[in-house]
Parts: sequence; C-alpha cells; structure tokens
Amino acid sequence: MSHRAPMPGSLSDALAAAALRDKPDSLPPGRLSPVSPLVHSRVPTPSSSSGSSGSVPRAPAAAPAPGVSAYGVATRRGDYYGEWFEPYDASVGGYRCSSAGPLIFTSCSSASAVGSSTATSALATGAFPAGNICPSGRVSIAPPVPPPRAVRRDVLGSGTGNYGHGSVVRARCTAGAAAVFEDHASSVRTSTASAEAEEIRRAGNEQYKNGCFEEALRLYDRGLALCPDSAACRANRAAALIGLNRLGEAVRECEEATRLDPSYGRAHQRLASLQIRLGRTADARKQICMAGLQPDVAELHKLEAVEKHLGRFVDARKIGNWKSALRECNAAITAGADSCAMLFASRAEALLQINQLDEADLAISKASKLDCSSLCSQDMMFCGFQANSYLYYVHAQVDIAFGRFDGALSSVEKARKIDSGNIEVMAMHKNVRTVAQARSLGNELFHSGKFAEACLAYGEGLKHHPANSVLYCNRAACMFKLGQWEKSIEDCNEALKIQPNYWKALLRRAASYGKIEQWEDSMKDYEVLRRELPGDTEVAEGHFHALVALRSSRGEEVSNMKFGGEVEALVGTEQFQVATTLPGVSVVHFMAPLNQQCSDIAPFVDVLCTRYPSVNFLKVDITENPAVTQLENVKTVPTFKIYKDGARVMEMICPSHQLLESSLRQYEV
Repeated sequence: MSHRAPMPGSLSDALAAAALRDKPDSLPPGRLSPVSPLVHSRVPTPSSSSGSSGSVPRAPAAAPAPGVSAYGVATRRGDYYGEWFEPYDASVGGYRCSSAGPLIFTSCSSASAVGSSTATSALATGAFPAGNICPSGRVSIAPPVPPPRAVRRDVLGSGTGNYGHGSVVRARCTAGAAAVFEDHASSVRTSTASAEAEEIRRAGNEQYKNGCFEEALRLYDRGLALCPDSAACRANRAAALIGLNRLGEAVRECEEATRLDPSYGRAHQRLASLQIRLGRTADARKQICMAGLQPDVAELHKLEAVEKHLGRFVDARKIGNWKSALRECNAAITAGADSCAMLFASRAEALLQINQLDEADLAISKASKLDCSSLCSQDMMFCGFQANSYLYYVHAQVDIAFGRFDGALSSVEKARKIDSGNIEVMAMHKNVRTVAQARSLGNELFHSGKFAEACLAYGEGLKHHPANSVLYCNRAACMFKLGQWEKSIEDCNEALKIQPNYWKALLRRAASYGKIEQWEDSMKDYEVLRRELPGDTEVAEGHFHALVALRSSRGEEVSNMKFGGEVEALVGTEQFQVATTLPGVSVVHFMAPLNQQCSDIAPFVDVLCTRYPSVNFLKVDITENPAVTQLENVKTVPTFKIYKDGARVMEMICPSHQLLESSLRQYEV
C-alpha cells in the first residue's frame, strides 16, 4: 500500500507546520487533552479556539494529490476533524458543505479549510479573515509566498488522547524571558502582600488606640509575617511592646526599623525616648541629634535633666555622701530614666549605706526585674563599673546585709567574671567570701554547744563587715547562752540600729530583758512583736510570762492568770463575775446551742483561743443561765463582750470574723 504524501500548501502542510512546535508525545496517566474533540457530525462546528488564529505560509499551487480536492481538502470522511464535506459538485462550483451554512472562500492556491470551521486551519498571509463572504466567482489572488519549511512527520499524541480545536504548544521560554516573568510575578505577589500587611497594620493601630496592646501586637506580628521589611510595622510593634512594658524588645524593634529606613524620623524619636528611660544617655543623644532629622525639644530637655542628675549622683558617690547620692538618683528616675536598672541599683546602694535595708531590698529587686543585660554592651560603663557588674555588685551587698550569704557569693562571683579588673569588685569579692566563711564556722560551733568559740567566729566576720545585723544577732544568741545578758542586749541593739525591723533581734532582746528582770522593757518589745506577729506562739507565751511577772512585781493578784487552754463554760452569776474581774483580757461569748449563727462562729472562737493564748475565752449558754443573760441585758445571740482588768470595754452583736479578731487584738495588747 503506497503512502500518499500531502500536497504542499494543503491543510496537511498547515498541520505539519504547527506540529513543528514541541509537544508531548503522550499524556500523563489520568490526564485528558486540554481541549475537547469534535465529533463526526454533519453539523458544522464553529471554532472559538484562540490557538487557531495563527497563519501558516502559503505554498505555491500544485496538482492535487489523489483523494484531495483542488482546494487541498480531503474528500474522505474522517481525514480531519471538523466539518464533513461531500464530494465535489460542479454545479455548485466548489465543495458543498452538508450543512446549509454560507460558503467561506479563501485564495484558490492556499491550503486552508473550507466552510465555517477554523479550528484546525492556519490561514495564509493575505487571505480573507474567517467569516468574509465573497460573491460567487470572485477569488482573492494572494502574492507568492516562500516555499514551506520541511515538515517533521511527528505524530501528535499517542493515540489515546483526544484533540480538538486549536494547537497545543509546549512553552518554549528563554532564560531572559523567564526572569522577566518571574520578576513580574514576584512584583505582583509583593504588592498584594504589602497591601494586606498595610490593612492589618491599620487594624493593629485601632487596637493600640483602644489600649489593647496584646491584640495590637498580635496583628503587627501578622503584618510582619507578610511584609518583614516594613519599617512602619516594626515601629508600631515597638509601641505595642512599650505599652506592655517590654522595653528591651521595643528597643530592638526600633533599631530594626531605623535600619530598614534610616530616614524614618518617628522610629528614631521612639528609640531615643526608650534609651532615655533605660538610662542610655549617650545613645539617646545620637538619636535625637541625628543628621537631617528635626530634634524633639521635649525629649532633648528630658535627656539634659537626666544627664545632669546622673553626673551629680556620680560625684556624690565618689565622696561617700549617700544622702545626696540618693536624692540625685531619685531625681534622675523622676526626670525620665524610670526604667534604668543601674539607677535602681544605685538607689539600693545608697539606701543600704544609710541603713534603710528594707527599702534597699525593694530597690534591688526592681533593678533585677528591669535588668536589660542583653542591651548592655561590654564597653558600657556606669560609675567606673561595667554596667552589668555594678548590678551584681550591689546585689551582693544587699544579700549579705540580710544574711543571704549564698546569694551574695553567687552575685559577687558574677560581678568578678564580668569586671575582674575593677578594684571595688575584687575587694567586695574577698570581703563576702571572708564574712560567709566566718558565719558558717560560727554556726557550726554554736550548734556544737561551743558558744564562746562561736562568739569569736562571729566577731571575726564583723571585722570585715561591721554593718552586718545578722552577725550581731548571732553573737547575741551566744552571749544569751553564756548568761551574758547585758552583752546580748548590746549586740541586739547594734543589730536593730542597722535593721530596725529585725524581729529575731527584738525577740532576743525581750528575752534578755526578762533575764535581768527589766519587765517593762521586756513588755514593750513583746507588745511590738505581738502587733507584727500575732499568730506566733513563742511571742505570745513570752508576752504572757512577762505580763504576769510585771503585775507580780507591782503586787497585783496573778494566781488566776493562765496561759492558753480551751473555751471555758460559765455557770451562774458568781462564777461569771469572778471570771470577768481577772487581770488581763477576757472574751465572753453569749450563745444558744440551737442557733445557727452561734454554731457557725464557734469553730473560729476555738481558733482564736489557740492564736491568743494569753486571753481568757469564756462562753455563756443563755438557755441555762437566764440570770446572767438578764444581768448583762443580752437580747440577741451571738453576742461577744470584751473585759479588760475587770472592766467591760467592748460589746459586739453578730460580728464578722475580721471584726472580732481585730477588736480582740486591739485590747489584747
């Protein structure tokens, strides 16, 4: 069987030319052709494929091959998809479409499809556009065209795919074109992300204005995820962090914003304000005086005030004028450096030197919470210290003053590692180690019963740290055990001068006063302790015995006074009158067994009886003692009456727990 070659200029040539473009020889499994095939139908199917709009160079006219019409159209059914043409009819003067549609003509020498379909045709240059209807007998003469290119006889598809209108072309793209396309796509994506990030940023701004800093921060984080190079979003995130008092993070966000946009004035101003608050005056001045930016006058004045007070503080510290140093330190904090860890450490040091230990402890605790060590570079100096080492240096001083020797050792070791060349740090390191060792040795000797040796050990520690209240108190305990009560009182006095609220020293002094029978002084100390430590059994018992001894020394009757016990039930008016005329404080609970309020408060009265052992707690059942009830004119239960030294001082009807205890504490002391 002979193979008939397609005639140049025919529709086959057009298809062959289109086939020169690379196409896959087969489709991936499970995928169909991107276009639908035309079914063999007598009804013409117009094409809308844009892929068929290209033109194919027209070949010169040639004799038609067998089975091919003069117009290059196959006369066999099924040669090409599209319309189904019937054989040539001379009476018509052309091929007649089986449908009743109009006849579409092109150049008689061109290889183009006849009829209304253009799905598989490529119109020759100079041919009429598809759809132009020419009068019968008129044929457009096209200029000669160059011969067609060699036809590659590749078969489109593997036979399993269905192909319809238009041409399927594999993309063939140069590197330059690909780069241009990618740049364009990237630009579109960036533009979209920027628009979305801006919308999210505006929403964050609204939350910030409403004071919802956590929600604003969350929105700014979303915006930065879309557009990480947004300086505005970085600056806004810093503002939200400031609202949450996370200043260290806010500084880093402002620094990143200024790096992304060096001309962003608001970010520079915000960074300067943060640095003033953190006490970084040199960095703040650089930001305020940034070239090309208008300085913020208010921030500049604030900076100058902080710098002035800081300078005065340094001068006062050098000469040991701690009251002046404290005043200037407080002024610098008030002027704007309200989050400077170094200034709060300075305040703690000044308070420590003037024996305000509790305030010093609060100040160093705040300094530790404000510690922005990650923001302090190794070359940042403060009062001759590297910034972080000064913080640890002061912390060690406060810890050792409170007897926290392990904490003091840890802090001074950190200071030494950071700033080993500082004379003050090294002296403090040696001092803390010596005092800690002396205290440890003294404790060992005390627990071994070697009180005299323990006194010497504590005394050695006091040589290196003469303002240590813990060592004075420990030595006072040794003196008490040795029976040297006057010396014990002296050491307690020294400890209380350094730390007035040192309750252990006050209790030891009260006991020492009792040993030398100075009962009034002993009672004064115990009364202070009772106010500060109302639930302490040791304090309550010491107070009771001092009270009994004091009254006995005055010749008062004390035989009926007792310490602690349970609530005592009274029966009859005589027993009631005896109980309420005893020295000291007595509390009488008028109650009824079946009353719910009396049942509810009774357990709390038992608690008070244990908590205040020097008070006499009594109860009267009004159903069994109508005479006492009538004598005291009790109408409602529960009723409480407080008697002190035989006189009624207070009456309460249905009191709350808080009112009952506060009233008892007032008269019990």
